[in-house]
Amino acid sequence: MKQFLITSILITTVMCYAHAGDTIIVHKDARLDILSEKQAAINKITSKMTTNGLFNGYRLQVINTRSRDDAFKAKATLLEKFPDEKVYVLYQSPYFKVRAGNFLNRDDAENFRKQVSQYFSKPVYVIEDLIEYVPNAADLQ
Repeated sequence: MKQFLITSILITTVMCYAHAGDTIIVHKDARLDILSEKQAAINKITSKMTTNGLFNGYRLQVINTRSRDDAFKAKATLLEKFPDEKVYVLYQSPYFKVRAGNFLNRDDAENFRKQVSQYFSKPVYVIEDLIEYVPNAADLQ
C-alpha cells in the first residue's frame, strides 16, 4: 500500500509539472524567413513553367491567313510599330499565323491588344500559348 501511495504521488507530481511547461520557445535565425519567402516566390514562378522551359502565358494572334505575303506584311507592321515586342510567324498547313508578345497575365495581353487593334482591320485575339519568359529579380522577391 505504501508503494502504491508513493507511486501515485510521483505520477501526480509529474503530471502537474508536465502541464505547467507546455510552452516551447524557438530561437531561429531571421534569415530563414527571408529564405522561405524567396523560395515561395521561386515556386510561384516555376509553377507556370512547362517541362521544356517555356511558360504558360498569352500572345496576340494578329492574322491567320493562307497568304504568306500577307503574314509577313503583318509581321513587318508589328515590328515597325512595336519594336520591343517579339513577333512570331507560324505555319500550320495551310495557314500562316502571326502572333506577337509574351505575356504572363491576360490583362497585360488585353492592354496590348487594344494598342495593336488600331493598326489592323481584322480582329486581334488574345490566345493562350507557351511563351518565352525570363523571370527578373523583382519576380523572385
